[in-house]
Amino acid sequence: MKRATEILGKRPSEVSLALPQEAATGRMHEPSAAATKETGLPHTQTERVLLYVARTPDETLIAHLKSRGWHVTAARSAHELARLSKPDVVCAGIVDLASFALRDLGGLEASLRQQQIGWIALATSERLTDPGVRRLIRHYCFDYVKIPVAHATIDYLASHAFGMVTLCDTDDIPPAAPAADDEDEMVGTCEAMQQLFRTIRKVANTDASVFISGESGTGKELTALAIHERSPRRKAPFIPINCGAIPHHLLQSELFGYERGAFTGANQRKIGRVEAADGGTLLLDEIGDLPMESQASLLRFLQEGKIERLGGRESIQVDVRIISATHVDLEVAMRDGRFRADLFHRLCVLRVDEPPLRARGKDIEILAHHIMHKFKTDSARKIRGFTPSAIEAMYNYNWPGNVRELINRVRRAIVMAESKLISADDLDLAQFTEQQTMTLSQAREAAEKRAIEAALLRHRHRLNEAATDLNISRVTLYRLMGQHGLRDPSAADEKASLESFAADEPLQE
Repeated sequence: MKRATEILGKRPSEVSLALPQEAATGRMHEPSAAATKETGLPHTQTERVLLYVARTPDETLIAHLKSRGWHVTAARSAHELARLSKPDVVCAGIVDLASFALRDLGGLEASLRQQQIGWIALATSERLTDPGVRRLIRHYCFDYVKIPVAHATIDYLASHAFGMVTLCDTDDIPPAAPAADDEDEMVGTCEAMQQLFRTIRKVANTDASVFISGESGTGKELTALAIHERSPRRKAPFIPINCGAIPHHLLQSELFGYERGAFTGANQRKIGRVEAADGGTLLLDEIGDLPMESQASLLRFLQEGKIERLGGRESIQVDVRIISATHVDLEVAMRDGRFRADLFHRLCVLRVDEPPLRARGKDIEILAHHIMHKFKTDSARKIRGFTPSAIEAMYNYNWPGNVRELINRVRRAIVMAESKLISADDLDLAQFTEQQTMTLSQAREAAEKRAIEAALLRHRHRLNEAATDLNISRVTLYRLMGQHGLRDPSAADEKASLESFAADEPLQE
């Protein structure tokens, strides 16, 4: 058995001096003056706390750690770990990734993100070949070891992680963000979601306007909230307004407010949503449904940073960050004259694209399990999971309603299920199981379509980059998009330009 120092020396890149800033969810424990004086560390605590996460905790390891002065708390599930984690207590953490099924690892990620915990991962050689496991270790853990391993080595690494996490400055850690009702749905291990998380981290630190584009039900409001909670404005209000749900004749007063006597029934002054978000973030959801007359007023506010309440003459300075979102294709709306181009360019300084559920691969199963655990108390039965046919149906279904539809189907299935396992029939997706035979060519065609959709999404429909990613020519990509119904039928100019040089470029299959 190699000594711990040798192990650490061979993998310096795996040791993080600070956990990812965007994932922090708690504030570190403030030490007593006596403890600080005794140890000389800026942030420490008298008790060495350690969280040990495993499906079946190793009692001999726990006994050894306790003999070394650790106060050990064991958790056997992601839910139990979330309950035991204390945002005001600095501690070390040991997570046995080999003991959990791959579909359960997504549930652990929220706790692994906590910056006040220094994580050490235990894994087998086989488990380390999984990309999702490697990502969790790389992003959230100070180090890892392959098991079996000596208990003394684990103790050494945990002590190192605990010592390093106590050096973090309290002021550098954002306060715990209030959990949204659908917080569990914003998880993902696929590349499209990881790209989304990276984009959120980048745009959160700026004050520029953000435009979020995506289909209905993909979680655009969750993304806006995540940007706000990771921004310097996180302590100020986050005010959402659905531009499509408010009658157009009331939208002006909702946005900018009104003075007493401005119209019949205005018995007192009302503060509008823009003014209420002063210092914070305003989410203009479904901005594509904003009437043209309201677009002009909003554009004036974006240009001047000032508003006037209806019936008032005073210009009020407002400091607010604008995030807008819509499922409408605003570029088409601009061409049709339904949306102002100058307003679009004011709103779309930074762009975030929400991936549809059908492009998220194994995230579908991970999300389904999260939703099941969250709402399983809706049923008197002890729902334990999904049948293989239900999982197969979820992968085969196209999910036009995206995550919102998945939540509704799983919640309905929890109530209607006749057994402890949710079936494809319970999800009303029986027709998408293997009872519907699929030929090899059909399977290849479906896989090809999913790969093209994912590449186009990653590269925002830039054909050159998507074709390079897929290792095919631009002409081949354009032809395949037509075969799979992924091409904009109005793109006649694009088609003509491609056909003009198609004969000179060999197709790459």
